Amino acid sequence: KSFLSHTAYLSCFFPNTQKTDIKDLRVFWQKGTDEVVHEVYYGQEKHDNLSPKYINRTKMDMDKWTLQLLNAGIVDEGQYTCIIQHRVKGSPKVIHRSECLLHIIANYSQPEIALLHTGERMAAHQPNKYLNLSCSSSGGYPEPKQMTWLISRENVTRGLTGHTDVSQDAVTKLYNVTSKLNIPVPTNTLTNISCVLHLGEQLGSLVSVTLGI
Repeated sequence: KSFLSHTAYLSCFFPNTQKTDIKDLRVFWQKGTDEVVHEVYYGQEKHDNLSPKYINRTKMDMDKWTLQLLNAGIVDEGQYTCIIQHRVKGSPKVIHRSECLLHIIANYSQPEIALLHTGERMAAHQPNKYLNLSCSSSGGYPEPKQMTWLISRENVTRGLTGHTDVSQDAVTKLYNVTSKLNIPVPTNTLTNISCVLHLGEQLGSLVSVTLGI
Protein backbone atom coordinates (compact mmCIF):
# COMPACT_ATOMS: atom_id res chain seq x y z
CA LYS A 1 0.00 0.00 0.00
CA SER A 2 1.12 3.53 -0.71
CA PHE A 3 -0.40 6.93 -0.10
CA LEU A 4 -1.33 8.98 -3.15
CA SER A 5 1.55 11.21 -4.39
CA HIS A 6 4.02 9.52 -2.01
CA THR A 7 6.78 7.05 -2.86
CA ALA A 8 5.71 3.41 -3.23
CA TYR A 9 8.20 0.70 -2.22
CA LEU A 10 8.00 -2.55 -4.20
CA SER A 11 10.17 -5.43 -3.02
CA CYS A 12 11.84 -8.07 -5.17
CA PHE A 13 12.10 -10.43 -2.15
CA PHE A 14 15.44 -11.61 -3.56
CA PRO A 15 17.62 -13.27 -0.88
CA ASN A 16 20.80 -13.34 -3.06
CA THR A 17 22.15 -16.21 -0.94
CA GLN A 18 24.94 -16.75 -3.49
CA LYS A 19 26.11 -13.12 -3.00
CA THR A 20 26.11 -12.75 -6.79
CA ASP A 21 27.78 -9.59 -8.06
CA ILE A 22 25.29 -7.04 -9.44
CA LYS A 23 27.45 -6.83 -12.59
CA ASP A 24 26.41 -10.41 -13.42
CA LEU A 25 22.69 -9.73 -12.98
CA ARG A 26 19.95 -8.15 -15.04
CA VAL A 27 17.08 -6.85 -12.86
CA PHE A 28 13.89 -6.16 -14.71
CA TRP A 29 10.63 -4.72 -13.35
CA GLN A 30 7.42 -4.76 -15.36
CA LYS A 31 3.78 -3.88 -14.78
CA GLY A 32 1.20 -6.23 -16.20
CA THR A 33 2.51 -8.03 -19.26
CA ASP A 34 3.91 -5.27 -21.41
CA GLU A 35 5.03 -2.17 -19.48
CA VAL A 36 8.72 -1.95 -18.54
CA VAL A 37 9.02 -0.01 -15.27
CA HIS A 38 12.74 -0.26 -14.49
CA GLU A 39 15.83 -2.09 -15.72
CA VAL A 40 19.29 -2.56 -14.21
CA TYR A 41 21.46 -4.12 -16.90
CA TYR A 42 24.52 -5.82 -15.43
CA GLY A 43 25.10 -3.04 -12.92
CA GLN A 44 23.97 -0.11 -15.09
CA GLU A 45 20.58 1.63 -15.17
CA LYS A 46 19.11 1.23 -18.64
CA HIS A 47 16.32 3.49 -19.90
CA ASP A 48 15.88 2.47 -23.55
CA ASN A 49 12.92 0.13 -23.00
CA LEU A 50 11.05 1.98 -20.27
CA SER A 51 7.36 2.79 -20.61
CA PRO A 52 7.20 6.64 -20.93
CA LYS A 53 5.14 7.13 -17.77
CA TYR A 54 7.90 5.61 -15.60
CA ILE A 55 10.82 7.64 -16.95
CA ASN A 56 12.53 9.59 -14.09
CA ARG A 57 10.05 8.10 -11.57
CA THR A 58 11.89 4.98 -10.40
CA LYS A 59 14.96 4.20 -8.32
CA MET A 60 16.33 0.79 -7.42
CA ASP A 61 17.89 0.14 -4.01
CA MET A 62 20.21 -2.74 -4.88
CA ASP A 63 21.09 -3.40 -1.22
CA LYS A 64 17.46 -4.06 -0.30
CA TRP A 65 16.33 -5.20 -3.77
CA THR A 66 13.51 -2.68 -3.59
CA LEU A 67 12.11 -0.45 -6.29
CA GLN A 68 11.01 3.06 -5.34
CA LEU A 69 8.17 4.43 -7.46
CA LEU A 70 8.01 8.20 -6.98
CA ASN A 71 4.79 10.23 -6.87
CA ALA A 72 2.54 7.15 -6.92
CA GLY A 73 -0.81 7.74 -8.58
CA ILE A 74 -4.04 5.80 -8.87
CA VAL A 75 -3.10 4.75 -12.43
CA ASP A 76 -0.06 3.01 -10.91
CA GLU A 77 -2.24 0.51 -9.05
CA GLY A 78 -1.79 -3.06 -10.19
CA GLN A 79 0.55 -6.02 -10.30
CA TYR A 80 4.31 -5.62 -10.71
CA THR A 81 6.76 -8.40 -11.51
CA CYS A 82 10.45 -8.44 -10.61
CA ILE A 83 12.59 -10.73 -12.81
CA ILE A 84 16.28 -11.34 -12.12
CA GLN A 85 18.52 -12.98 -14.72
CA HIS A 86 22.03 -14.30 -14.10
CA ARG A 87 24.59 -14.23 -16.90
CA VAL A 88 26.06 -17.71 -17.11
CA LYS A 89 28.59 -18.35 -19.90
CA GLY A 90 27.16 -15.55 -21.96
CA SER A 91 23.48 -16.50 -21.93
CA PRO A 92 21.15 -15.05 -19.25
CA LYS A 93 19.08 -17.42 -17.12
CA VAL A 94 16.12 -16.43 -14.87
CA ILE A 95 17.08 -17.17 -11.25
CA HIS A 96 14.33 -15.21 -9.45
CA ARG A 97 10.81 -14.00 -10.14
CA SER A 98 8.36 -12.40 -7.72
CA GLU A 99 5.13 -10.43 -7.89
CA CYS A 100 3.93 -7.46 -5.92
CA LEU A 101 0.44 -5.91 -5.87
CA LEU A 102 0.27 -2.13 -5.37
CA HIS A 103 -2.77 -0.47 -3.78
CA ILE A 104 -3.08 3.32 -3.55
CA ILE A 105 -4.72 5.06 -0.59
CA ALA A 106 -5.93 8.68 -0.45
CA ASN A 107 -7.30 10.04 2.82
CA TYR A 108 -10.95 11.06 2.90
CA SER A 109 -11.87 14.34 4.58
CA GLN A 110 -13.54 14.06 7.99
CA PRO A 111 -17.27 13.50 7.36
CA GLU A 112 -19.30 16.70 7.92
CA ILE A 113 -22.97 16.86 8.84
CA ALA A 114 -25.12 19.63 7.38
CA LEU A 115 -28.71 20.47 8.31
CA LEU A 116 -30.48 20.95 4.98
CA HIS A 117 -33.85 22.14 6.24
CA THR A 118 -36.74 21.15 8.49
CA GLY A 119 -39.50 19.76 6.36
CA GLU A 120 -43.23 19.51 7.06
CA ARG A 121 -44.37 15.97 6.43
CA MET A 122 -48.05 16.20 7.43
CA ALA A 123 -51.01 18.54 7.26
CA ALA A 124 -50.69 21.93 8.95
CA HIS A 125 -53.20 21.10 11.68
CA GLN A 126 -51.04 18.13 12.71
CA PRO A 127 -47.44 19.39 12.58
CA ASN A 128 -44.86 16.65 12.50
CA LYS A 129 -41.49 18.14 11.66
CA TYR A 130 -38.60 16.21 10.18
CA LEU A 131 -34.88 16.95 10.14
CA ASN A 132 -33.33 16.70 6.70
CA LEU A 133 -29.64 15.89 7.25
CA SER A 134 -26.73 15.27 4.93
CA CYS A 135 -23.22 14.00 5.64
CA SER A 136 -20.34 14.36 3.16
CA SER A 137 -16.72 13.29 2.82
CA SER A 138 -14.48 13.84 -0.20
CA GLY A 139 -11.19 13.26 -1.96
CA GLY A 140 -10.56 9.66 -0.93
CA TYR A 141 -9.51 6.35 -2.46
CA PRO A 142 -10.35 3.45 -2.72
CA GLU A 143 -14.16 3.46 -2.91
CA PRO A 144 -15.70 3.41 0.59
CA LYS A 145 -17.76 0.45 1.82
CA GLN A 146 -20.66 2.47 3.21
CA MET A 147 -21.76 5.45 5.30
CA THR A 148 -24.00 5.03 8.34
CA TRP A 149 -25.62 7.26 10.95
CA LEU A 150 -25.59 6.95 14.75
CA ILE A 151 -28.47 8.48 16.71
CA SER A 152 -27.96 8.55 20.50
CA ARG A 153 -30.45 9.60 23.15
CA GLU A 154 -30.67 8.68 26.84
CA ASN A 155 -27.71 6.27 26.53
CA VAL A 156 -29.38 4.34 23.71
CA THR A 157 -27.65 4.41 20.32
CA ARG A 158 -29.15 3.12 17.12
CA GLY A 159 -27.57 2.86 13.71
CA LEU A 160 -29.35 3.98 10.56
CA THR A 161 -28.50 3.84 6.88
CA GLY A 162 -29.62 6.80 4.81
CA HIS A 163 -29.58 7.24 1.04
CA THR A 164 -25.89 7.20 0.06
CA ASP A 165 -24.49 8.60 -3.15
CA VAL A 166 -20.89 7.82 -4.21
CA SER A 167 -19.28 9.62 -7.16
CA GLN A 168 -15.82 9.38 -8.71
CA ASP A 169 -13.98 12.32 -10.26
CA ALA A 170 -13.25 11.55 -13.92
CA VAL A 171 -9.79 13.15 -13.82
CA THR A 172 -8.37 12.50 -10.33
CA LYS A 173 -10.26 9.18 -9.83
CA LEU A 174 -10.90 10.21 -6.20
CA TYR A 175 -14.25 9.46 -4.58
CA ASN A 176 -16.80 11.76 -2.91
CA VAL A 177 -19.56 10.33 -0.75
CA THR A 178 -22.77 11.89 0.61
CA SER A 179 -25.51 10.31 2.71
CA LYS A 180 -28.93 11.88 3.34
CA LEU A 181 -31.23 11.08 6.23
CA ASN A 182 -34.66 12.26 7.35
CA ILE A 183 -35.57 11.79 11.01
CA PRO A 184 -38.37 13.23 13.17
CA VAL A 185 -37.29 16.33 15.07
CA PRO A 186 -36.18 15.16 18.54
CA THR A 187 -38.34 16.44 21.39
CA ASN A 188 -37.58 16.91 25.10
CA THR A 189 -34.37 14.89 25.10
CA LEU A 190 -30.87 15.79 23.95
CA THR A 191 -30.12 13.79 20.82
CA ASN A 192 -26.60 13.32 19.47
CA ILE A 193 -26.22 12.58 15.79
CA SER A 194 -23.02 11.51 14.05
CA CYS A 195 -22.16 9.81 10.80
CA VAL A 196 -19.50 7.18 10.11
CA LEU A 197 -17.66 6.50 6.86
CA HIS A 198 -16.61 2.84 6.66
CA LEU A 199 -13.48 2.34 4.57
CA GLY A 200 -13.05 -1.42 4.87
CA GLU A 201 -11.34 -3.80 7.28
CA GLN A 202 -7.76 -2.59 7.05
CA LEU A 203 -8.45 1.13 6.67
CA GLY A 204 -10.97 1.49 9.52
CA SER A 205 -13.54 4.29 9.60
CA LEU A 206 -13.92 8.05 9.95
CA VAL A 207 -16.44 9.70 12.27
CA SER A 208 -17.96 13.17 11.97
CA VAL A 209 -18.15 15.78 14.72
CA THR A 210 -21.29 15.06 16.73
CA LEU A 211 -24.34 17.23 16.12
CA GLY A 212 -26.32 17.79 19.34
CA ILE A 213 -30.01 18.69 19.08
